[in-house]
Amino acid sequence: MLGVLENSWALLLGMLLLMVGNGLQGSLLGVRGAEAGFSSGTMSIVMSAYFAGFLFASKMAPELIRRVGHVRVFAALGSFISAVLILFPALQHPAAWVLGRLVLGFCFCGVYVTAESWLNNTASNETRGQTLSAYMIVQMAGIIIAQGLLLVPDVSGFLLFIIPSVLVSISFAPILLSISPTPAFESTKRMTLKQLYAISPLGMVGIFLLGGVFAAQFGMAAVYATEAGMTLVQTSIFIAAFYVGALIMQYPLGWISDRVDRRGLVLVVAAGGAAAAVMGVIVSNFWMISFAALVIGGASNPLYSLLIAYTNDFMEVEDMAAASAGLLFINGVGAITGPLIIGYVMQWAGPAAFFALIAGLLTMVSAYAAYRMTQRPAPDVDQTGAYAPLAPQSSPMAMEFAQEYFIDQAEEDE
Repeated sequence: MLGVLENSWALLLGMLLLMVGNGLQGSLLGVRGAEAGFSSGTMSIVMSAYFAGFLFASKMAPELIRRVGHVRVFAALGSFISAVLILFPALQHPAAWVLGRLVLGFCFCGVYVTAESWLNNTASNETRGQTLSAYMIVQMAGIIIAQGLLLVPDVSGFLLFIIPSVLVSISFAPILLSISPTPAFESTKRMTLKQLYAISPLGMVGIFLLGGVFAAQFGMAAVYATEAGMTLVQTSIFIAAFYVGALIMQYPLGWISDRVDRRGLVLVVAAGGAAAAVMGVIVSNFWMISFAALVIGGASNPLYSLLIAYTNDFMEVEDMAAASAGLLFINGVGAITGPLIIGYVMQWAGPAAFFALIAGLLTMVSAYAAYRMTQRPAPDVDQTGAYAPLAPQSSPMAMEFAQEYFIDQAEEDE
């Protein structure tokens, strides 16, 4: 790990600042939207727009980089991000915010694709696992730090939007000034969703349902906190709890997953997250609600990596990279629809619907895992691939990075 930090500290520092900026703008819009009088249904459209832009960019960004190069794409998208963040408080209209979030989703995905391709290029076969771990920790830490910045006094109404704009602008300096030569992009073959479902029904269905859970955490948590009457301090603690839970549980669950039938672990972890979400519906004490968020984050985020590892257990090594595009697409579709459903149900049934729908999604993941355990035998644990920590906020390049790690481990096992 020390070797990874020595080789990639500038890139990881830049990504930390990027994640702080991104994590702050998502929470801030949820709080400011309520102050502006936007309904939860309106805010759900605003939040979904980010994931729509992200999904669109996952297809477009690699082609842009091939045509004009990493540095130009990086600089252009970074400029758009800084500009849009400043415009949010000046244009307090739902249509403007939807367009702004769409642009942010596209630009952040493009920036992540660029940075993650560099990160992959700096990693060797021996350090790829540690590099993935460091990157996941940086992503989660950035979002957690961002919630603390919500507490900065903002008399003018613009300061909290200026801070992420500045952080994003600064993040490019260590990346562009200290990075190695830009890597080449290689095209990978594609796998249809039908083929992916035939290989791993649980992987595909689980990733789709988790998309809604992640979008709720990243997009609608601040909206829920505001409608539930939380103070700004409580809102920052509540949102941070999701990502603290993810950091705590990612590695213990990863260690367990390499030693047991992963479907059984998916069943138990999803059921645990669903139970915590039910508790969030029932209780009214702030600390109990925050504990529920901690458990949900500790369940849902490792489930993402767990389902990817499970899917790879049934694939040939040469097909892993092709499957990543399908998994990302289906997760993105779930992420777009998740906030829309949660927002409109919250508008009708109140803020408790936030936890109720998360409970429903995780219950479906658990139930489907139980069903799939009756449909085919578990693969031999000795023949399964390795678990790689991967955050759901990552771009297609991080998924490709993880697939290369799986391939490296498979070759070592052989």
